[in-house]
Amino acid sequence: MIKELVKKSKIKKALLVEPNFPIANKSRNHKDFLPIGLLKISSYLKSKDIEVKLLRFDEDLISGTIDFKPDIVFVTSLFTYWSSYVTETVKLCKKKFGVDVIVGGIYASLMPEDCKKNTGCDYVHCGVFEEAEKLIPDYDLVDVDYQIIHSTRGCIRRCGPCGVYEIEPKFTYKKSIKEEIIKKKIIFYDNNFLANKYVENILNELIELKKEKKINYCESQSGFDGRILNKKPFLGKLLKKSGFKNPKIAWDGSFDEKDNIRKQVNILIESGFKPSEISIFVLYNFEIPYVEMERKRVEAWKLGVQISDCRYRPLSADFDNYSPHKRTGQSKEDYFIHPKWTDEEIRLFRRNIRSHNICIRLGSKYYSPSAERKRISIDLARKYRMSDYKTAKKHIQDAWNPAEFHENSKSHLI
Repeated sequence: MIKELVKKSKIKKALLVEPNFPIANKSRNHKDFLPIGLLKISSYLKSKDIEVKLLRFDEDLISGTIDFKPDIVFVTSLFTYWSSYVTETVKLCKKKFGVDVIVGGIYASLMPEDCKKNTGCDYVHCGVFEEAEKLIPDYDLVDVDYQIIHSTRGCIRRCGPCGVYEIEPKFTYKKSIKEEIIKKKIIFYDNNFLANKYVENILNELIELKKEKKINYCESQSGFDGRILNKKPFLGKLLKKSGFKNPKIAWDGSFDEKDNIRKQVNILIESGFKPSEISIFVLYNFEIPYVEMERKRVEAWKLGVQISDCRYRPLSADFDNYSPHKRTGQSKEDYFIHPKWTDEEIRLFRRNIRSHNICIRLGSKYYSPSAERKRISIDLARKYRMSDYKTAKKHIQDAWNPAEFHENSKSHLI
């Protein structure tokens, strides 16, 4: 659709806009939030001799200081529950410029009819813009020290809570990526990197590029498919040799899968990764209740690995006003709470995860809110950091034990 619009319209200037999503300023250029779709569209438009300007976070739109008159506007979207920010941006653009506005991205692809109706945009683009896929994103528009690569699109799995197969229904893969490399730090946006038929070739390319000092860092935004890792454990060593950092796997199933998860973690450890580098995605506020999820967390502690916080929201959720700072709690009117969970359990589990991860990173046997907030002396905190929990508890009143199952919020007051 974008190709057709550009072809039939006399477009000389295009404005690309990233709405003012609730992202902390320090994370604006974080690998998880770069508007890669807009950067690819920019490369495509420039190949057609169209002048492009990127606006991020609406600042110039809101202030009215933008000195650019576009013939068309492209607006990106992220999560469905951030749809209101997209709506606000589209309305600003329609009012200020009076030209066609196209919305693409995750929300647009998952809920196109809702997007068209609520935002008032002229067109909705669903899924990937194929004509731009082979182009290198326009990194001149942003200030980052990394590049984003897709060696695959889609996924071979059909996991219920995931919308990948709706946005990218066909699983496609590349045989080579070496000609795409322009920076030393690479972030893979693949949904299932290891499922690539040519993953060994890709990894060997990365190994050679690393030897030639053309790259020095690789990371996968998504987790590695542990089922593939179990079948092909040699891939773990190739991941390590190619420079991958902070590997992640997923534990979506029941506690009974613990032996299988342990096997996956051990493959990564035997490949040269430290346990503290490894993370496990766990989906909570979903079908598995708190008690079983907390047992899974304790098992992750035994493995010495971190946990990636994944609070579930339905794919059709159009709001999420959860606030981690609320002391009095919230209800399902504020955010999605699964019938098998409570607001109290969600908050407790998030605190447990955070404290767990701090202990893993520090190599500590306990977590103390007072120590983190420097309410007790640093010397006292350091003195007992490597002590066992029982010893630390005698001297640090609010010491919290990551190896213990925590049943209710009274066991972890922060």
